[in-house]
Amino acid sequence: MERRIPPGPGQESVWDYPRPPRVEPAEKLIQVRIGGVLLAESRRALRVLETGLPPVYYLPPQDVRMESLRPSRRRRTFCTYKGWAHYYDAVLGDRHAEVVGWAYAEPTPPFAVLRDHVAFYASAAACYVDGER
Repeated sequence: MERRIPPGPGQESVWDYPRPPRVEPAEKLIQVRIGGVLLAESRRALRVLETGLPPVYYLPPQDVRMESLRPSRRRRTFCTYKGWAHYYDAVLGDRHAEVVGWAYAEPTPPFAVLRDHVAFYASAAACYVDGER
């Protein structure tokens, strides 16, 4: 049986995050780029922490180039805590990237603050937190 290694100074462990998830202000500069093009930039993001998962940053739509996002053909998914999620593809000039992010148009009441905020997949976009990828 493996022993858990406690996080060092300034580090966090996903195993210390709560269930149900917690939403908190990010208080950091969040930037999202696809192919070098800035798609989103915010200092008003919300950070969702959930046991066993990396933090997810949700950016207000005013800080996202929403004109570059299109509804994805991917089906919606359901989160027991947050509700139904819908997905976005990105169109930046002649570049098209599928399923780059998601949002909750009608989140459950405990997560109403996430309404229409957009989260991005780090696997589909270059995501930076205070300049660190």
